[in-house]
Amino acid sequence: MKLRAIRLENVRRFTEPARVAGIGDGLNVLSEPNEQGKSTLFDALQALFQRPHGSKDKEVRALRPHAGGAPEVAVEIETAEGRFTLSKRWLSKPCARVESGGRLVAQADAAEDWIARLMGDAAGGPAGLLWVRQGMTGLDHGNRREQEAALAARRDLLSSVTGEVEAMTGGRRMDAALARCAEEFSDYCTTTGRPRTGGPWKAAQERVEQLKAEEAELDATARALHAALDERRRLRRDLSDLEEPEAAAARAKRLAEAQAAHQAAERHAERVEGHRRALQAAELRETDLAVRLDGLRAALAERDAATEAAEAATGTRDAAQARVAAADAAAEAARKGLAAADATLEAAEAAHRDAQRRQAARDGAARRADLAARLERAEAARTAMEEAAAAARHGPDAATLRRLEDLDRDLRAARARRDGAAPQLVMRYAAGCAGSVMRDGEELPGDTPVPVPEGAELTLAGLGTLTVRPGTGPQEAADTERAATAFAEALVAADAETLDAARAAAAARAEAERRAGEAKARLETAAPEGLEALRAARAAIPETAETAETTAEAPPLDPCTTERALGAARAARADAENRRAAAEATAAEARTAAARAEAASEAADARRARAATALDRLDATDATALEEALAQARAAREAAETTLGEAERNAPDLAAAGAALTRARSVVDQAATRVAELRPAIAALDERIAQGAGDAVEERLAETRDTRAAAEADLARIEREVATLTRLRDALEAARAEARERYFEPVATELRPLLGLLWPEAELDWGDETLLPRALIRDGQEEPIDILSGGTQEQVALLVRLAFARMLAKDGRHAPVILDDALVFTDDDRIERMFDALHRQASDLQILVLTCRQRAFRDLGGRMLRLEGASDAGA
Repeated sequence: MKLRAIRLENVRRFTEPARVAGIGDGLNVLSEPNEQGKSTLFDALQALFQRPHGSKDKEVRALRPHAGGAPEVAVEIETAEGRFTLSKRWLSKPCARVESGGRLVAQADAAEDWIARLMGDAAGGPAGLLWVRQGMTGLDHGNRREQEAALAARRDLLSSVTGEVEAMTGGRRMDAALARCAEEFSDYCTTTGRPRTGGPWKAAQERVEQLKAEEAELDATARALHAALDERRRLRRDLSDLEEPEAAAARAKRLAEAQAAHQAAERHAERVEGHRRALQAAELRETDLAVRLDGLRAALAERDAATEAAEAATGTRDAAQARVAAADAAAEAARKGLAAADATLEAAEAAHRDAQRRQAARDGAARRADLAARLERAEAARTAMEEAAAAARHGPDAATLRRLEDLDRDLRAARARRDGAAPQLVMRYAAGCAGSVMRDGEELPGDTPVPVPEGAELTLAGLGTLTVRPGTGPQEAADTERAATAFAEALVAADAETLDAARAAAAARAEAERRAGEAKARLETAAPEGLEALRAARAAIPETAETAETTAEAPPLDPCTTERALGAARAARADAENRRAAAEATAAEARTAAARAEAASEAADARRARAATALDRLDATDATALEEALAQARAAREAAETTLGEAERNAPDLAAAGAALTRARSVVDQAATRVAELRPAIAALDERIAQGAGDAVEERLAETRDTRAAAEADLARIEREVATLTRLRDALEAARAEARERYFEPVATELRPLLGLLWPEAELDWGDETLLPRALIRDGQEEPIDILSGGTQEQVALLVRLAFARMLAKDGRHAPVILDDALVFTDDDRIERMFDALHRQASDLQILVLTCRQRAFRDLGGRMLRLEGASDAGA
């Protein structure tokens, strides 16, 4: 059987499917860090081959994830009969399946029987011989059931290779000789070969051990005294080096230099930040001027276009100008009012500019005054922004105003059509009779066509009343009524009584939106990081007497007051503009004789008025001046960028300066701490040396060594006699053990070349009961397995498993060798030779190595595997 792929789902932390694919013949290595699922993979394989699908024992329950679920394990294997997929699920809806090429071979108990036959029907199967769980590298680890199963597997394997166990033979003469040897041996040793208590060998050993202990104690005391002397010399040398004036001065100098460099770097960083704020202000100024210049150019273009349209309509309107003289006079008066409002606005703007100039002069007094002024401007800007935003929510927007003007033009055109189709009265008075005909209390003009679309009542002096009823159809009147209704509804929707009122509200809304944008820009300029940061910066600067005096000076003009006056002037100017527009509208309505031409003229005049109003609302109307200001702002911004770039290029490394300062401080602090530690340590060593100097340790040590040499000579004589008896006993027992060696010869044959990789000429001695190595024999010295180092024990165990795997393969029962961190305590030199052993056996075996020692196993070679879909799994 050879493994080809492994799949896990709902196994411990593998809540999502995880898979190891591409397992080939020979050596396969899965090298992953800790907690990536290698041991979970090993336990899942053991559960698949050793735990029935209906089992709920602790090993199966240990596979369940913390979140719950049914553990599922599937393995693709290859046998002489072909490739099969074995799968099991436990706990919830348990099942077991064996499939081949999509065909179900066996399931449930039949699948368990199939797997048992695959594993050889032995209690332990190959897992007990060839599979090594993490932390259990020995051959006899595991619980009692696992140990018994492994023993049965070993006995089955050895018996199948060597046949029946041959009887161990021997004669009576050999028994007598062994008994005599044992009798003499018992005077010195116990049955286990240890010195007998109260016997001569034990007494000699105890005497030697006692003298060795005394010698070791005296030797340790002498070495400790010499070590204390060496340590005191070293500590005194360290203290002298630390307290040397030149070294202390050098440390202090480095600290001072590091502090100065760090302070200089901090000051430069503050200057760079100031340059950066100046650049932001210059960029904002440049953007504002560019927007204002674009707005001015658009307003001038609109004014020119409106003027051209108005002049084109003037020729048509001239014929009716004589009849609207009174209305023209009223319009002229309104225009004069507008001119006066313009003058007032200019004066208010000049006063506001003067107040701002004075305020700007006061802002340069000191840093605190600057921050206070910025805070005041920011708060005023925020208030203005909030007020403007509130005002911007009232009044029609531009689209609504355009719709009102379109409806107004439609209404005027409908009235013109109605008047054109309506009956007209033309009164030509006889000489001396002018004014004798009245209409609605007013004289009927002479020689002038007067339309009467809805009829009229004429009072004839001395004659009576003349009633005129219209004779036209209702179509023109209905069109006029619909146009009037639509216009009135649009006015109601815009919350305006007249078109002029809607225009004024729209202008106020546009003005408010502009003021809100300007206020927001002022707020961002004054407080780019917010009002709270600005307040905190002002609070962090103590108020000096000079700052307080500068703050206490009363400015000649309050910018807030001048700004409110400026707003009032602008409102008065807008009101004057509205009155002028109203006067012109009144004059236009009087031009009934040429309704169509009058409507076009009024539209042209309204457009020109809007263009003039928009142009007048701009704070600057000189495009050349704005272009020059924009060029200056752009140059100022470029200069600020250059200054900032130069400052950033020349900026010292603040982090490096801070690190140097921290290091200098650490050196000074460590020196002081070390001096404080050395003084009491030297005093303690002085006391220890003074105490040991008066005990004559060296003389007592020499005397004890001489006594110990004599005792060791006596012990050596006894040990030679014991060795002679041991050799005789071993020779006698060797003949008896010859038959037993034939039983273990197959596994010894397989082990011999593997052991030679580590210990040339080494061999293992096997236990009759456990069928496991009892001792390692190297250079003729027998060393029990349980006293060997952890590394040597795990190496022996691994080599034995490889030998068992080769024997199974020769017996026709191929099974993979699975090693989960089986080389934990092996040093670098031996691990290379263990790698060679793995490659030697991998020529006709399948070996799967699971390890977390990625660097150590990098040179192992073999096929590298990956555990896919296991990023959150734990080992």
